[in-house]
Amino acid sequence: MLRYKWQGDDIDAADNRALRRAMGEGLPLIWFFGIGPGLYQPVFPVFLIAEETDKQQFVVDIDPQRAFLDSDVNLDSPLEVDVLKRYGTRIARTRLHQRLFRSTVINAYGTRCAICNLRHKVLLDAAHIIPDTHEDGVPTVVNGMAMCKIHHAAFDANILGIRPDLVVEIRTDILAEVDGPMLKHGLQDRHRQPLMSVPSKRAERPSLLLLETAYARFREA
Repeated sequence: MLRYKWQGDDIDAADNRALRRAMGEGLPLIWFFGIGPGLYQPVFPVFLIAEETDKQQFVVDIDPQRAFLDSDVNLDSPLEVDVLKRYGTRIARTRLHQRLFRSTVINAYGTRCAICNLRHKVLLDAAHIIPDTHEDGVPTVVNGMAMCKIHHAAFDANILGIRPDLVVEIRTDILAEVDGPMLKHGLQDRHRQPLMSVPSKRAERPSLLLLETAYARFREA
């Protein structure tokens, strides 16, 4: 579950009372989740489901029913409803983490592709260094890199690798191919070139350990 801190230290502060009332009445809220200075990702709907007064925070959950509101679920079957609620909650949380992961990574890289510096946001992805299907593939900024869609696909296909010293490598067989300008300039010319964009904050740069793991996978391809 996510947590949202009180406003200040006073349990009876106006904002805290308002949140407590929203929790009591089960009202949906919008959470503007901070991903950078003056930059927020809206998350909605969210619900406050508990309060941890000792830690001065509320427990936040997203709407667990979105996944099946439009389905043919049998509302008279408690078991079916319970299963779908659990499934809906898992899917919704996964989507929430994906949205926050994308926003955080793209912001950390200054809305630029790490490989080629492309700045068109609609053409950028937040690429996982270690896939999110792996137990180490956590959705945190140190496991992510902003990449344009071409370089993201090439990275996932082990056509393009990134050394732990942040230098790009292109697979040997791809270097030997003859094709159009995209292959030459977009891939082959990036071989043994440093990344063109890295986060300015050291804490947001790629994890050395994760890069080593991903680079070993690329070398085996």
